[in-house]
Parts: sequence; C-alpha cells; structure tokens
Amino acid sequence: MRIFITGASGFVGKNVMESFKLTCEFNIFDRENLAIESDVVLHLAGKAHDLKNVSDPSEYYAINTELTKQVFDAFLKSRASTFIFISSVKASADQVKGKLKEDDFPNPMTHYGKSKLLAEEYIQSQSIPLGKRVYILRPCMIHGPGNKGNLNLLYEVVRRGIPWPLGAFSNLRSFCSIDNLLFVMKELISRTDIPSGVYQVADDEVLSTNELIQLMAQSVGKKASIWNVPKGFIIGIARLGDWAHLPLNTERLSKLTESYVVSNDKITQVMGKKMPLGSREGILKTLSSFLQSSK
Repeated sequence: MRIFITGASGFVGKNVMESFKLTCEFNIFDRENLAIESDVVLHLAGKAHDLKNVSDPSEYYAINTELTKQVFDAFLKSRASTFIFISSVKASADQVKGKLKEDDFPNPMTHYGKSKLLAEEYIQSQSIPLGKRVYILRPCMIHGPGNKGNLNLLYEVVRRGIPWPLGAFSNLRSFCSIDNLLFVMKELISRTDIPSGVYQVADDEVLSTNELIQLMAQSVGKKASIWNVPKGFIIGIARLGDWAHLPLNTERLSKLTESYVVSNDKITQVMGKKMPLGSREGILKTLSSFLQSSK
C-alpha cells in the first residue's frame, strides 16, 4: 500500500513511518509537488498550539487551514481512496463540561482550535466522490515514547523530588496514547466498512492530574509528594506568570488542573473494538521513555 504523508518529521509522523514501514510505501509531502499517487493520504502536518502565546496567529491559518485545503483538493483530484486528517479536540472546545462528544456545537477559543475547525468545515463542505472515504480525527493530548510537552515537564518535577503543589485541584482528563491513535489509523486504512466522518480519539479511561503525579512517582521509584496549596494563591502565581513569562501561567495552570473528558464511544463502536492500550499502561510506557532519556 502506498501512503502520501504530510508531517512525516513530527512526533505522530515518525511513529506512523515506523509502525507502518513493513506494509506500506511512503510518498512524503513536497510543497513543490502536490501530485498524489497513492492509495491513502495521511495529513498530519500542522502548527501546534503554542502555550507561551508568542506565535503569529496567521501561522495557524496558513498551516492548519490553508495547507489542509490544498492537500484535500489534491486528494479529491487523485486516485487515492482514503483521506485521514489529524485535527484536534480543540477544534470543538477549549473547556469541557461533562463529556465532550463529536456532535457538540464547536466553540474553539484559540487560533489553534479555530484554524483546525476551519479546515474541518472546508473538508465537510466538499462533495466526496463515490469510492472515497474521508476521516477527520480529533485526538486529545497525544503522548508516547519520545514525546515532549506538558507530561515531560511534570515528569521532571516529580523526578527531581519537587512537591506537587496543585493537589487542591480536583479534575479528570482524557489522554491519547500514540499506540491507540496508530491502531485507529490502521483500522481506517485496512477496512472499508467504517463510514466517513468526524471521530474523537482518546484512551478508554480518564485520569486525574494527581493520579498522573502518582504514576510518575511510581515510574521513578519514589513516593508522590502532593501538597494542597490554596487555589487562590496558585491562581495568583499563574497570573504573574502571564506577565513575567514564567513556566506556570494561567493557560498552563488550566491545562494541568481543569477537567477535560473526551468520549471515544463513536470510534470504538464503529470499529467494534476497544482501544488496545489502557490509560495507565500507556502513560507508564511514555514515562519509561522519559526515564531512559534522562540517564
């Protein structure tokens, strides 16, 4: 099978290339040539959400929206039968009450989320030729060996024995193991009975941040040190971080402490399968890679 792939050098792209290398031949995206001669298009390229808020907003729309339009138009003109676009749950909502579902009215608040939603809307506005299948995947926070981000920052806090001061915040969050995302992609590529549409991708179980800290402590053989510092004090520090560009700002505090539960019912039901990797198992696998890289 031949796969046309964008974003091959990114975290998801590298994992796709490694996981699919024995059964697929890759045609890597070239801006100078958008001619698609493949069976499947995996559009993974995107401008990631900048937690420091220093990116030019136009970059999100140039990459997440306009590039997606170009790649999708090329797909429609090609003989490729399957198109998979990696969007984000942030195209639907930045804050979630209850459990986020695909049919919830989208209300993204950031340029990242808005640019992803515009790309989704463009795809959904086009007429899909008979014989072609189009999938928009909305993963929540993707993690896995080699990934850098908030998980890595948290891990370093725990590994160094620094107490976790946000124990007073109670929350539940969904995560997405790279293994589970790859599993979904393989199902969509290998089967023809899964209808086109928008699908959220998340691990089956949710975790609280305090549980996450405990798993991190377990992975380094330490006892978790969780402090219940008053919420008002922590919020004040985060606001100072907005102004002074400190590691803790209001957006990062929100990501660490808010509840963000994502339903994966739609994709698991159409596949007829649960995700192969459990949340705790997947997190521990990711944390193990952090431990290896820190030696």
